[in-house]
Amino acid sequence: MDIEGFARRGFGRGMPEKDIVEKLAESILDIKFDGNPADKKRARLLASAVVDEVKMTLGGRDAFADTLLSFPKSGVSMGEFGVGSRGVGDFIVHRKIGKLASLGSAAEVGPDAQDDAGVVKTASGDFLVVAVDGTHSRLSEYPFVAGFHVARAAIRDVMVNGAWPAALLDDLHLSDDGDIGALFDFVSGVSVVSELTEVPIVAGSTLRTGGDMVIGQRMVSCVGCVGVLKSRREITQRKNVRAGDTVLMTEGAGGGTIATTAIYSGNFDVVKETLNLNFIKAANALLDAGLAKKIDAMLDVTNGGIRGDANEVCESAKCGLVFYEEKLMRLVNPNILNLLKKLDIDPLGVSIDALMLFVRPEHTEEIMAVVSKSGVRIAVVGEVTKGCEAFIVDGGGRKKRLAPLFRESGYTKIKKLVGEKTPADFEKMNAAVEGAYEESLKKRKRVLEYLKETMVP
Repeated sequence: MDIEGFARRGFGRGMPEKDIVEKLAESILDIKFDGNPADKKRARLLASAVVDEVKMTLGGRDAFADTLLSFPKSGVSMGEFGVGSRGVGDFIVHRKIGKLASLGSAAEVGPDAQDDAGVVKTASGDFLVVAVDGTHSRLSEYPFVAGFHVARAAIRDVMVNGAWPAALLDDLHLSDDGDIGALFDFVSGVSVVSELTEVPIVAGSTLRTGGDMVIGQRMVSCVGCVGVLKSRREITQRKNVRAGDTVLMTEGAGGGTIATTAIYSGNFDVVKETLNLNFIKAANALLDAGLAKKIDAMLDVTNGGIRGDANEVCESAKCGLVFYEEKLMRLVNPNILNLLKKLDIDPLGVSIDALMLFVRPEHTEEIMAVVSKSGVRIAVVGEVTKGCEAFIVDGGGRKKRLAPLFRESGYTKIKKLVGEKTPADFEKMNAAVEGAYEESLKKRKRVLEYLKETMVP
């Protein structure tokens, strides 16, 4: 629970200060002290301190301080707009974040490219490829599995841009009441991937989620990876996809999303299916064979599944795509495919963690042979066409639009309740989000101007 946020919302609604303290004290007693009456006085003291601190921030600022310490309000929440849910709303916000993050950047591949990793050229002429992945939020209670999958994801994002992974780093935030053992379990999961891939963990940070202001046991974390490549030609980014390419895909055995689905549906035996390094084995084989230069682009099938990634490729490369449903389904791990069917989850709209490659037809057989020799299944699943949309052909030969949903396929009971449909007031929300983005640009400009005026030459 965000106790500072509770106090701020109380003041924002015009609640009397006394009522805010009382309600907050009740929540603190229940969540932090397990409802123990002996801690009632302590809970009230904490609530009073929080309210006092929040109250001090609510006024008395000059115009510049107010600009600096306030943020543009869109009036639209993360959940309402589907941010993090790998669908239409999420993609809109990420494109805006990418544009904002790329301002003033001289990167070879910047955030505005919306690729799996960014690339910068060093003074020596080498290229650094950098990626960071956030831990799946529903794996907070299962730190080892969370650490394993997020470390694997970070390495994967570097490799699909054609680079050799060189180092890992992590960032851990555990809430005030979290058990310290969770930290060790998470890092153990990361270190297993580190040892098996021979990519060392070289740095990290450990803090509390929200410091004193978040009670409970929730853990949030991420893992970053840095890779190296020698030539610009070896960068296999999405915008390189071109009409006429063959689309290949390896077997997808799931990652954090599928592990979450298995755990929260009680199908614990499926979790172990996700504990593999097949993706990295396949990518290693390709890089070892020097085949990066023969691959136009690579990606991991994660962001909203094939639906989401296909449409992101069409957007980035200004091309069309055609996939064959039966061929795709044959490359989903059978136990995972059975789980998805049993739970009525669309395999096309959920992360299956497969490696997808876009290659010229003349290189297809060579690339498939190298991946197959590594012990990973691979097959042709589609082709790149002219146009700007993705399509899928079913077993009966019927071709239909492969459109992204507002959110990825609901893979837990709660996600099914939230739903995948576009909200009726989406256009209104989108306009409000655009307004907040524009205000952020203005604030950035104002602070830059202030710093340039006041900085010593």
